Amino acid sequence: MARQTKKLTALEVNRASTPGYLGDGGGLYLQISPSGSKSWVFRFQLDGKAREMGLGKYPDRTLEKARKKAEEARELLVDKIDPIADRDRKQQAKRVAEAHVMAFGVCCEKYIDAHRAGWRNDKHAAQWSATLVTYCAPIWKLDVAKIDTALVMECIEPIWTTKPETASRVRGRMESVLAWATVRKLRTGDNPAAWKNHLDQLLPKRSKVKAVEHRPALAYADMPEFMARLRARTGLAARALDLQILTATRPGEAAAAQWEEFDLGAAVWIIPGSRMKAGLEHRVPLSPAAVALLRSLSTQTTGNVFPGVRGRPLTTAAGMKLLKDLEPGITAHGFRSSFRDWAGETTSHPREIIESAMAHRLKNASEAAYSRGDQLARRAKLMNDWARYCAGKK
Repeated sequence: MARQTKKLTALEVNRASTPGYLGDGGGLYLQISPSGSKSWVFRFQLDGKAREMGLGKYPDRTLEKARKKAEEARELLVDKIDPIADRDRKQQAKRVAEAHVMAFGVCCEKYIDAHRAGWRNDKHAAQWSATLVTYCAPIWKLDVAKIDTALVMECIEPIWTTKPETASRVRGRMESVLAWATVRKLRTGDNPAAWKNHLDQLLPKRSKVKAVEHRPALAYADMPEFMARLRARTGLAARALDLQILTATRPGEAAAAQWEEFDLGAAVWIIPGSRMKAGLEHRVPLSPAAVALLRSLSTQTTGNVFPGVRGRPLTTAAGMKLLKDLEPGITAHGFRSSFRDWAGETTSHPREIIESAMAHRLKNASEAAYSRGDQLARRAKLMNDWARYCAGKK
């Protein structure tokens, strides 16, 4: 004979308060605890053993929803399937599925955290985060496995012609994040942000969109006169700019120089990789003029060569401010171009020596293979010639 079900009413369930069990039939019970809380349970027998499965708390799970759950459990028992084991399998499968679902934005954050220690400074990580958050907003909350070429294009196409350099960086960073997600098995298939044989078929080359804008530089013919005016100025900003020019380094590398990086006796400056653009240590031969400049600054051997505020090194903004007064329209970084033009057009120093002096990586593989050392002695001659030229000497 079929068991009677649906014995309870919603009102009875709501009013029930005596601790114990109230049966609705078909194995469904309302359990009332001594504290007064209520929950649903399903009682059944399988292989001669009595079992009890929780179906949720009341009132979160209503009487009707509890009856539906009990009915599903009874259907499983008809096929000799343990409803508790079936529920556990489904929950485990759900957890596994959720573990392999991650939003693109979360992947970006995890990629940045994973690589932060290998980057030069916190500013680099901040730049990654800022560009991705700003330009990948349309896909930030989407499952990374769902990101396709159309979605990548939605992020970069609007800025490809107006901000080509930024768009190129965004694309490259998206490609890296999506590659990370693939290795972590969060997605499969080709990388939709890849350039070669993919996006290069949809977008023009960045170099074709907009001509590269070089930083304004002083003509090398004007360097001796400019250096005379610079050396007539007092202050650390003038001295930092002087050192930067004499060593053909970048503004930040000179302004943040530390005394422990210098060996004035050996006339060499070793800039650690953490402060270099390429992340590699760079040895700079110091001309007699550069050594004299450094000796005139201080007798200390540690700390900032050009102290700023609150124990920090001088900022590059100080040099920019000085240049606006001395030579409006040029940038401090442009002096590297002045040096490069002078060395290439007026001297017989080999190209690889000039590039090495500027800490540039040689693009030609064969050329790079024959230039494995930093050739310090040959670069020292080049820097001595440059110092003499800047001082107005033939």
